[in-house]
Amino acid sequence: MDDRSPDLCLVYMTAGSRDEALAIGRALVAEKLAACVNVLGPMTSVYAWRGEIHEDAEVAVLAKTRRDLVPRLSARVQALHSYDCACVVALPIAGGHAPFLDWVGAQTAAGDTPVPPAPA
Repeated sequence: MDDRSPDLCLVYMTAGSRDEALAIGRALVAEKLAACVNVLGPMTSVYAWRGEIHEDAEVAVLAKTRRDLVPRLSARVQALHSYDCACVVALPIAGGHAPFLDWVGAQTAAGDTPVPPAPA
């Protein structure tokens, strides 16, 4: 394990559309809550909601960030997201390419100072 990796995580999210995912990703990077956000291609999600089985098109989103920023990142996603119960799940990074891990830490360091939300 790399000494840098315990402080970093990958945050998996879903969005209802590519446009929504890009808007969330831009906000997270601009506000230094994530170093990078990947918006992946369309997928189909099957889930139970309010007693019914649903099958809907969604977009997967991956963000690289620091573990200590996850609560703020999650709150920001909730504020921007169209879903009542948005998927935001943090997974630890066990290791990786040291220069990349350093870059993630450096890009999110400014996230230590709260950034006011962008106007809607």
